[in-house]
Amino acid sequence: MEQLNVLIFSASFGAGHVRAAEAIIEALRAKDPNVKITHLDFGAFLSKTFNSVVKNTYIELIKHTPRLWGKFYYRTSKIPPDSLFQRFLNGLGRREFVRFIQVLQPDLVICTYPTVAGVLAQQRLRGVLNVPLVTVVTDYAVHSQWIHPGVDHYIVGCEDVYKGLVARGINPQTIHISGIPVSPKFELKLDRRMILQNLTMNPELPTVLVMGGAYGVLGGAKWICKTLSEAAISLQTIVVCGQDEKLYKALDSLVEDCKNPLVRFGFVNNVEELMSAADIIITKAGGLTVSEALTKRLPLVIFKPIPGQEEENARYLEKIGAGRAADNEEGLEKIIFSLLQHPEAVEQMCRAAAQAVPGRAAERAVEGILRLVEERRSAQRIG
Repeated sequence: MEQLNVLIFSASFGAGHVRAAEAIIEALRAKDPNVKITHLDFGAFLSKTFNSVVKNTYIELIKHTPRLWGKFYYRTSKIPPDSLFQRFLNGLGRREFVRFIQVLQPDLVICTYPTVAGVLAQQRLRGVLNVPLVTVVTDYAVHSQWIHPGVDHYIVGCEDVYKGLVARGINPQTIHISGIPVSPKFELKLDRRMILQNLTMNPELPTVLVMGGAYGVLGGAKWICKTLSEAAISLQTIVVCGQDEKLYKALDSLVEDCKNPLVRFGFVNNVEELMSAADIIITKAGGLTVSEALTKRLPLVIFKPIPGQEEENARYLEKIGAGRAADNEEGLEKIIFSLLQHPEAVEQMCRAAAQAVPGRAAERAVEGILRLVEERRSAQRIG
């Protein structure tokens, strides 16, 4: 079989885009160990100053002025492909992208970040690029930035997104509902008791996992940890602070002196183990974090979802019955302690997650992608 040459674009503006790309890479290599893969950051094709400003602005917006980000998200959710704003985005790094692809000559280009998909889709329509283009939608909601007429194939996480794309004119035959790709390691069944013992935690206690994302954007994380550590109900807490050093240090007193045990981490690479050890997760509603938790059959509680894609992801979780959302501290306490006191409700949420996300998302996404490549190769041989 001819060696497959794949180019994948993600973006460091959100860690989830990178994780989705890495999941696709893992699944591709499992199918074909000889595949050649080039994985690039969209921002690398922009000026360092522009890339840094955009990334920092995004993080600051969702941290400190989430309502402003929400307004921007919803106002741009249905902009037409020929709008001035979209034409501006489609020009970002265009020459550099085209030049690089023409030199690399990949069999396929996969995008897990919407802006780069728009840039390349426009070049596909103009005939400048003759390479199949795949977009992996990493949220459970439809936004105009994911929709580009020049895309050959879409990978989506659920039927709602499929219907949303079709409603906006995308050919149903080009959409594959595989689930949002997550690393195959989240598919593995791990020993909860052993993981907790290795963490010097009690396997008999209910365990709550608190995750704030790579950039620590879970509002009220310290308050959540304090509330759990002082709860009248016996429980234990695992906290992942990511790159939020301020939060990590702020938990010193809780770790040293608390009624209920609390273990904290900074940035980790074993989220699948921590999710396996937990009974409930309190987190932000990023598409990849949601997908990883659903794959692990772990009930989600979303605290103050950020307006925009995370708000839409939280609504999806509530719709399928695998998660609940709280807009304030009182609501969060009510949800958490109700779930801890009613394990049958937790089990019901686990079953809902299993029904919504059957698993093997990355593997099934890759199967669809490889079919696209084979169809193209067959057409070229016939032609």
